[in-house]
Amino acid sequence: MSSHDQMTTNRRQFLWLAGLTGVSAASLSLLNFVIGDHNEETRTRNAEGTATAEAEQSSSEHDHTPTSNTSAASTPSAESAEDMDALHEAGVKSFPAATEGLGGQPLAPVMDGNVKVFNLEASVVSWEYAPGQYAEAFAYNGVVPGPEIRVTEGDQVRVVLTNNLPESTVIHFHGLMLPNSMDGVPFITQPPIKPGETFTYEFTARPGNAGSHMYHSHHNAAEQVTKGLLGAFIVEPADPSTRPAFDREYTIILNDGPIGGYTLNGKSFPATQPLTAKLGERVLVRFMNEGLMIHPMHLHGMPMTVIANDGYLLPQPYMLDTLNIAPGQRIDVLIDATELGVWAFHCHILSHAESRHGMFGMVTVLIVEE
Repeated sequence: MSSHDQMTTNRRQFLWLAGLTGVSAASLSLLNFVIGDHNEETRTRNAEGTATAEAEQSSSEHDHTPTSNTSAASTPSAESAEDMDALHEAGVKSFPAATEGLGGQPLAPVMDGNVKVFNLEASVVSWEYAPGQYAEAFAYNGVVPGPEIRVTEGDQVRVVLTNNLPESTVIHFHGLMLPNSMDGVPFITQPPIKPGETFTYEFTARPGNAGSHMYHSHHNAAEQVTKGLLGAFIVEPADPSTRPAFDREYTIILNDGPIGGYTLNGKSFPATQPLTAKLGERVLVRFMNEGLMIHPMHLHGMPMTVIANDGYLLPQPYMLDTLNIAPGQRIDVLIDATELGVWAFHCHILSHAESRHGMFGMVTVLIVEE
């Protein structure tokens, strides 16, 4: 399967995939969530989770220690166990919920001789991060995350940014080795790109710099990046045999801030997308943390093998099931899909993923089918 597999499984496909796993009747009753329609209870749960997440961030912008989740810690009043269970079930039944907009899709370059040209426009958009819930976002080409830029070691690269924001911006290519003048830091390497202006970045994807990297704003960055000015920049090795083989590939960009509180690829559960694999396949997951907080991502049922950190292969890969990802880090893992079923995959700071009214934020699943 192509290395550009995208997480676009809809609910009907999800049910079909889950049915193929051969799980028990009891487990299948749990899988009924894939056919449920999104309803007002789900919107209520998401709104509560989002408000809590934004309150947490406001009170501890640069503190990586989570504060308490108000909705998760509050004492029940008249709410019965049945009421709480119904809200949990409603959220799960609506997954994966349809929303407008899908970020992180590959951006095809325009060739100018032997130069790969990528055109980006930064603008303000209304972004639906969960069903019926919108936030003002700063977006590259109208989506959050911005489109994926993918090149190969040795490629000549040109990125042209047009700024249609109401404020200045720049692009920093996080993790890339390039000329100082192309590093994208205002008043250190370039003037800021003012509203209405265009700036051109040009460099070579250097040999030895393959791996998972990012591009994002470096001007008013705590606001601009958390509002959506971010994307994946992946450099393929000139010799693929220098990297571990895999069957499927996913990129998961973690973010926290004004768009939905806590998101995976610009969406909050139940609008996140599942990962899928056939039994016995090997899955590459590229984690990228563009937020302000640490996020420990936990996979149920199977271990992950960490193979690269910030684009660089580790001399000794290691296994775990909970991976701590700091802001700015990119960590590549391989998952051997050895266990059939639908496996929860979420941030294990639980106030980023679940409240009294159900799951929200940084939650998805890995589906392993026959």
